[in-house]
Formats: sequence, structure tokens, C-alpha cells
Amino acid sequence: MGTAPTLVAPPLVAAPQPRVPLPGGPGAVTASRSPLRVPWPGASPGATVPATGTGGRPPPAAPWGGPGCAGVLARGSRGGPQPDASSSAPCRFQKHVHTYRILPDDEDFLAVQTSQGVQVRRFKTLGELIALYLQPNQGLVCTLLFAVEREKEKESAEDRDYSGTRGGPSYPPPTLGVSVPAGAGAVTPTLAPLCPSPCPHGVPITNGLTSISHEYLKGSYTLDLEAVRAGASSLPHLNKTLVTSCKRLHSEVDKVLAGLEILSKVFDQQSSPMVSKILQQVPTVPTALGWQGGALKALQEMSSATPAPPAQPLSRKAKSIPVQTFEVKLDVTLGDLTKIGKSQKYTLSVDVEGGKLVVLKKQKDSQEDWNTFTHDKIRQLIKSQRVQNKLGIVFEKEKDKTQRKDFVFVSARKREAFCQLLQLMKNKHSHQDEPDMISIFIGTWNMGSVPPPKSITSWFTSKGLGKTLDEVTVSIPHDIYVFGTQENSTGDKEWVDFLRAVLKDFTEIEYRPVAMQSLWNIKVVVLVKPEHENRISHVSTSSVKTGIANTLGNKGAVGVSFMFNGTSFGFVNCHLTSGNEKTARRNQNYLDILRLLSLGDKQLSSFDISLRFTHLFWFGDLNYRLDMDIQEILNYISRKEFEPLLKVDQLNLEKEKHKVFLRFAEEEITFPPTYRYERGSRDTYVWHKQKPTGVRTNVPSWCDRILWKSYPETHVNCNAYGCTDDIMTSDHSPVFGSFEVGVTSQFVSKKGLSKSSEQAYIEFESIEAIVKTASRTKFFIEFYSTCLEEFKKSFENDSQSSDNINFLKVQWSSRQLPTLKPILSEIEYLQDQHLLLTVKSLDGYESYGECVIALKSMIGSTAQQFLTYLAHRGEETGNIRGSMKVRVPAERMGTRERLYGELGGGVWGGFWGWGGGGGGRSSGGEWLRAMGLERYEQGLLHNGWDDLEFLSDITEEDLEEAGVLDPGHKRVLLESLQLRK
Repeated sequence: MGTAPTLVAPPLVAAPQPRVPLPGGPGAVTASRSPLRVPWPGASPGATVPATGTGGRPPPAAPWGGPGCAGVLARGSRGGPQPDASSSAPCRFQKHVHTYRILPDDEDFLAVQTSQGVQVRRFKTLGELIALYLQPNQGLVCTLLFAVEREKEKESAEDRDYSGTRGGPSYPPPTLGVSVPAGAGAVTPTLAPLCPSPCPHGVPITNGLTSISHEYLKGSYTLDLEAVRAGASSLPHLNKTLVTSCKRLHSEVDKVLAGLEILSKVFDQQSSPMVSKILQQVPTVPTALGWQGGALKALQEMSSATPAPPAQPLSRKAKSIPVQTFEVKLDVTLGDLTKIGKSQKYTLSVDVEGGKLVVLKKQKDSQEDWNTFTHDKIRQLIKSQRVQNKLGIVFEKEKDKTQRKDFVFVSARKREAFCQLLQLMKNKHSHQDEPDMISIFIGTWNMGSVPPPKSITSWFTSKGLGKTLDEVTVSIPHDIYVFGTQENSTGDKEWVDFLRAVLKDFTEIEYRPVAMQSLWNIKVVVLVKPEHENRISHVSTSSVKTGIANTLGNKGAVGVSFMFNGTSFGFVNCHLTSGNEKTARRNQNYLDILRLLSLGDKQLSSFDISLRFTHLFWFGDLNYRLDMDIQEILNYISRKEFEPLLKVDQLNLEKEKHKVFLRFAEEEITFPPTYRYERGSRDTYVWHKQKPTGVRTNVPSWCDRILWKSYPETHVNCNAYGCTDDIMTSDHSPVFGSFEVGVTSQFVSKKGLSKSSEQAYIEFESIEAIVKTASRTKFFIEFYSTCLEEFKKSFENDSQSSDNINFLKVQWSSRQLPTLKPILSEIEYLQDQHLLLTVKSLDGYESYGECVIALKSMIGSTAQQFLTYLAHRGEETGNIRGSMKVRVPAERMGTRERLYGELGGGVWGGFWGWGGGGGGRSSGGEWLRAMGLERYEQGLLHNGWDDLEFLSDITEEDLEEAGVLDPGHKRVLLESLQLRK
């Protein structure tokens, strides 16, 4: 159950009516049946809705609907959790506040609290309760009408702009007043807002109670309390609040009284009653200000006693995570093993809430030897690349002294769960204001043009087949959820509301919409935790049609991009051409989307979207099929042998040919093909489909995929990749992916702008590029980066040569290359930055290739070598190498501890650079994947070249024997190994 909501009551003044007994509430009060029309919370300004009653005469609407009670009722109406025992719905009538308390009993039935001796009426849901009290003669001053949304959620989905650059949310102020029907002979009063000046953050003050109670208790109350603790004899913030609120009393008397009464109840919890006399008078500014004495006394008593926690906005408490224990073995060398006799068993207990890790060594005779490490003493995690269930942990033993221990977990899933919990613990207890790591859920689902089932929780929680989350971490909410759907016939607003409701039921968090973009029935929705909402900026959306003649939107893509603090993200959901034989058409769809989707920084128009973002995720119904006989496919699936099928997967084959998704990554597929199932079953594939042109064969295939591409030396790790097995409304199974992603903050220098003596410089000694062209024109290079004030250009190359008619080698010396000056010189800032380069011809200013270089490895007093590939419009067009250094002055060399770090090339154990994970030998497979040449991995492994330590001695003949026959690829591999030496 959550904490009691803060309740507000908009004013409602009714004429005196006959009194009737009230089951709940203090004393005898009035039940009004006058034909009033009242403003409806959440409606546009001036809009009213009639209350319902008998004989066509509506009773007054419930004079409540503020963020507190409204939130409680809204949860109930949507089938969510019911209000807790202290939830109440106040209404004010004849200068008195009457509170209807809605209480759950032991069986979770709801009832309005009644006086002693009055029979209690019980209800299963809030909807049933409200329905009864809609009827006349139920004894309430005002009937309970409808559950309404929280005040800050009044903006309807139709009005909400899901696209474009995000600013602060703004809401139209509702009209305050009571509208009497025409002909009633009454005048409609218009109530001026209490706040005489524009309200902060663009959120209007809707009534006097909000002005007096909410704003003071939410913000200034704690300041006054601190002042009293420091010995102050006045309450300046309360004084200012009261003066502002009382300037326009006149017609606002009732509202101010209601506010004072609620505020007095807060102080009465700490001291004796103070304002009962004031509530019996018509207050003036002096009397209201005089009331401060009692408030001051209450605060003084509070400051001398145990301080009460400050008032907090209504929110559900996040689920606490219990202590989790992992059984591991200490990994030791062969020499150590001979000393100790056998591998030692340990238990690792992670206390996320307490912020500590307990390492317990099991010994003979039930003795235990244990050490406790607080979150700040855990310096680093290093994941082994060769042994998937092995993890190195670096502990701080003494100041500036560390100790590393390697542990072997029961499985790779257990290792990932442990790392996630430790990351969560570090985030929770770190003194850093901004996160270094966030978790992202990505889902893709072809819904088959039918509505979703009521429960799709397995999709959100990555449960089903394939690589799934460990049960320890499955309930931890992600920071960002991204949902891509195809053939989704649900309306945009309805779909967003449905996703948010399902997430709220599961996580108890009100996720905020970042963006929603649709193209016909292709949709992408991005939802974020409320705590991250202000970290997101520069939101943009786009769509591309690739249907018939590229004019129909039945096929195509939708995309969303934004900045999360200092990290750029792009998300693309696509539905490509169907049909086993349409591989070339699908390839062209991809290239069209890559070229035409307008996302990200417009200054990077020279670069396609695969290079515009720190992290780009591309997912959807890609429709690539398996090139194998149907019966063979079914036989392999029945035996759960997926490796032979993946070798004939069209997407994998086209990627190996570098025709699509150049340098994109995809987690290993360990789940069965997600298409084409018989609807209502996950046991039967249906491969014949009746079309107007005849019968089409659709072999079972992995049509639904999630791929990603990230800048070098950044961190991204896929913790889950699979499909559900219990959502059967479509002929596709939903696919899920769970990622942990490194992010950077919006860096602010603590030392101010750099002086000329403290300026950092990016200097190039030389650059050489091999570009795919038969032209012999001159070239120049453009340099782009967020760390530069503007892009810079080199002079034209000073030498060039050609050994192949289709390729040209162009070279720049240091004289032709610019010295770049970053806008900030701190090493902590520069190590997160990247340079984008584009090689352009001098005659037509056309780009012949683009690339990205991480500055992290280039920082130092001596020049460092770099080598990477060039690509243009999705095609590899050459490679580029050079020598450069990032010179950082000593005054700007300070760094902070990161929640994920670097050791031996690993970023929290990921492979980013030349190192290997886990302190073991570096993996040749990882090296090849970093180069985009993973196709040669099997050949090298077969010939015994499985480790970079050995690969450094490989020759051109060895590469040819391993199947590396392409001259360009041989050159790239040999040169990269030479650079490594």
C-alpha cells in the first residue's frame, strides 16, 4: 500500500438544502440536489459536464478531483491496486470539510467509512462503489462520480505531442467557477487564480488550497523547519506564502479557509490545535499572518523532537529487493590449486538496499570466514570473454591498494544477474548525481492485425525461450522501455495507454511517454521512468515508406531519437518486404531507410543514421527467411538444433557479404523461429499461406530481430534475447531484448572555461585513407564532434597513389591537418567523446566514406595509432589509418570513479578495444568482431589461432590457410596486429 495521498477540493458553493443523515462524515450535513453544472477536472477551460440524478435533475458533482484522491480513484477504475487505509475523498460544504474515507477490509473489499451503528456496504471495486453513490438518497453531501486522472496527467493523449523537441510539460488552466444553467436567474461567477504572477514551471495554480498547502508543504516547509532548527524566530517562507495568498481574498475566502484547515491538520499532528478560532472567522491578512505564531511553535516542537520527514508527493514505494545469494567457486591458477588442494567454495550475498556485498568463504567444520565490502569498496567488475560464467572483482582493501579475485558462477545467467544487482546497488548508493549505466528493454512484435491479449507480461519481463533474465533480476524495472510493433491495428493513444497500464501493474511505476511514432500499422513507443524524464532532450521522430513504389506505408520504418544527458540514442522499428525470394528487395528497403530516415543532429547530414548516435538499436519484422527445405527446417527445430539453420539465415548471409547492417551486432539466437505459427498455438508452424496470386510457402524463419550498433569504446551488453511462448494471438511470437548501456552526463567543468595555458588539443601527425573510386581527384577531411564548437576541414591531401584501378590511396601530413580545440579540456569529459570523419572529394564535395574514432585511447603525450573502416550509405568503401594524440594539460587530468571502468580493454567486462575480458587471454573472436570480420573466426579457430597472444605472430600465408583470401581484409588484419604490437 502506498502512502496517503494529499487531497484537494475545488470550491463548490451550494444553496441551503434540507438535511439528511450521512452514513459517513461528521454530523448531519446537506445532500444537495440542485441542478448545478460544475467544471470537470481534466476538461478544456470552461467545459462542464452535468451530474446525474433523479427526475432529470442532477445532484452536484463530487467537489474533489485533485491529484491525491483523483490518483487513488483512477487506479481503481483501471483495475489497479486499491487505495490504502488512509485514502480519503474530502468535499467542502457550508465552510466545512467532510471527508469520505474509502477503506479496504481484510478481504480487500472497499467501503465508505460510516458512523458507529450504521451498516457498512462493501464493494469489490471502486467502480461499483462509485456506481452506488451515484444514486440519490445515499446520504452523501455530494455523490462520488468518476475516477479522474492525477492533476499532472490531465493532458489527454490526443493533445500530447509525442514527437518533436521536448520541453517542459504545460497544461491549460481549468476554469474555476460554478456555471448555472441559462434561465436559472443566477450569474456565473469567474474566480481569479490565487497566484498573481506566472506560476513556476508553467504549471498553473488551480485553487487556493494548492497555493497555500501544496506549494508550501512541498517546498518551503522544510526551509522554515531548517531555519527554526538553526534558531530562527520567524517563518519567512510561510509569511510570504500567506501574504501572496491573501492579496486577493475577496471571493476566495472559502478556498483560503479550506487550505488553512488542511494545513492546520498537518501541524496539529505535532502540537495542540491552533486555528479552530480562525476557522470560525472571516480572515483578513493580519489574522492569517498572526496564525504563524502557532505554526512557529509547532515547528519548534518538531525541531526539538525527532524530525518528521518532509511532505512528499504521492508515489508508490518501489519494491525493495531482498538480499540475493550466489554460490561460486574461487578461480585459481594451477600452481595455487596444488597448494590449496582443491577449488574453494564461496557465497556472494548482494544487499542492494543496504549497499554492501558479503563474501563468505566456506571452510571445514562449518567454520566461516567472511568479509563485507560496502558499495564504494567495489572498484570494478571484469567479465571473462573466454569463460562466460567467470567474473573478476576488484576490491579496495586499503587506500590506493586493491585486490582482485576471480569467481566462477554456476552459469552465465547467474553471473549477469549478479552484475545487474551490483550495478543497481552502485547506482542506488553512489554519490554521483547522474547514472553511468541504464537498462533498456526493446521489444518487437508483429501483432497480426488483432488486438493484444489481456496479459503480455511475459514480453515485458523477458520470459520464454532463448536467453532470458535470471529470476533474481526479472522483477527489476528497466529505465527505458521501447516497443516496436507491426500490423498493429490498435489506435495510437489506446496502445500507449495500454502499455503504460501494463507496466504500472507490473512495476508500480507511472512510466512517462517520450515519443510515439506510427506509419500505418507500424508503431514505436518509448517510455521512461519518471526520474529520467528531465534527462531526455532533443527528441525527434521520423518515418520512411518502402511499400509499393515507396509510396505505401504498409511497409517501411518509424524511428525515434533523443539525448539521454550526454549520450545520443536512436531506435528504428521496421517492417520489410515479405517473401522467401525477396532478399534483394529487403536489402534495398534497409538502404532506403538508412538514407532517408531523418533522425538525430541535423548537422550530421553527411553521415547516415548508423553513425549519428552513440547507440543505435534497429529492430522489427525484417522478414529475412531460411534458405532450406521446409522438412529439413522442421526436423532441426524439433531437435532444437539451430546452428545449421542460422547458417542459411538470409540476414546472416547478407550481413557477411556486407550488404546490410554493416558492423551491427546481434546477440546469439538460442530460440526457435518466431514465424509462422498457427494462431492459438506455439506447437505448430503453418507454412502454406493462401494469397490472391496463389499459395505462398512461408518457411519457419527468424523474421523478428533486434540488432544494434554502438560507437567504439562504449559499453553495451545484451542480458536477454528471446521470444515469449505464451502469447499466441498472432502468427509471430513477440521478441524481447534486455540491455545494459553506458551513458555519460552533461559535463559541467568545475574549473570553468579553459585558459590558454590549460587548453587541450587534438593533434594529427598523419592520416592515410584507401577509398573505393576510379577517380584521381583530390580529397579533404571534415571533422565533427560534440566537443568541437564547429566542424573543421583539412587541406587537400598532399600525396596519393594507386595499386588498384578501383582504389585510391590518399595521404595527409601534419601540415595539411588541423589542430582541434575541444570546448572543454577535462580528461573526464574528453574520454567520453568521439570524432566523426568524412572523406570528401574536392571537385564535387561528395563523401567517399565516413568513420568514427574514440578519443579515449588517443589521450596521452605521445601519438597513438588508429585504424578503422570507411563506409558510405551502408556500404564499406575503404579504410583509414593514422597517428594522433589528445593532449590534456596536467591541471585538467583529474577523473572520478565510474560505476563501470576499464581494465585490459574491458568496460565492466565488455570487450571494447584490444584487451580481453576477465584477465584471461584475449579472444581472437572478439578481435575479429571488433574489425567486422567475424566471418573468419571459424577458419582461424580450426587452424589453432584462437588467442590474440598467438595471433600476433600470424603471417599472410597463415591467414590464407584459414580462409582469409580477400587482399584488403588480409591487409587490415595484419596491420591491426602490427599496431597492437
